Amino acid sequence: MPSVIEHYESHLAPIYVWMAGGLEAAIARGQAEVDAVCPHPLRTQWAVDLGAGFGMHAIPLANIGYSVLAIDSSRTLLDLTESHVAARPIQTVRDDLLSFGKHLKTPATLILCMGDTLTHLPDRESVEGLFVNVSEALEGGGTFIVTFRNYSTPLTGLDRFIPVRSDADRILNCFLEFDDSAVTVHDILIRAG
Repeated sequence: MPSVIEHYESHLAPIYVWMAGGLEAAIARGQAEVDAVCPHPLRTQWAVDLGAGFGMHAIPLANIGYSVLAIDSSRTLLDLTESHVAARPIQTVRDDLLSFGKHLKTPATLILCMGDTLTHLPDRESVEGLFVNVSEALEGGGTFIVTFRNYSTPLTGLDRFIPVRSDADRILNCFLEFDDSAVTVHDILIRAG
């Protein structure tokens, strides 16, 4: 079975913008989320976007005044971010999100880990390690915002199949397998023709 990083790069990265509903719609949704939950900086401050992907939150963070470290394991997705940065203060880094701290020169005011990024970590120890790294990287009074899908109640039967997106040419569904300590997600992409 491929690693999460290999799976994203070979399977999901090429369709990620489509999966998110298109770049403009995804950035607009990201801007609404950032506006709803992120403090606006009083001066230029650092924000870190863990699992930045194609910039859905990094671009909105820069739009409200942050200098942004956008970290992701996918070169394909970071290339998309870079192609839409324009003059925004966004630094992209391809690395494991657990290693983000080595790319910060000063403490961050805000660290985001949104979407299902957190659930891609391999085990609880990695999640705990990330939280330790975040606490060490935040300046005093800084903010950590994390979102993730709640998998605490196992889905059964057909509820384990989640339709993600479809159009005339392709269908993307997820199938979830629950065990005592993990959920395995299978992304199923069906293309026409």
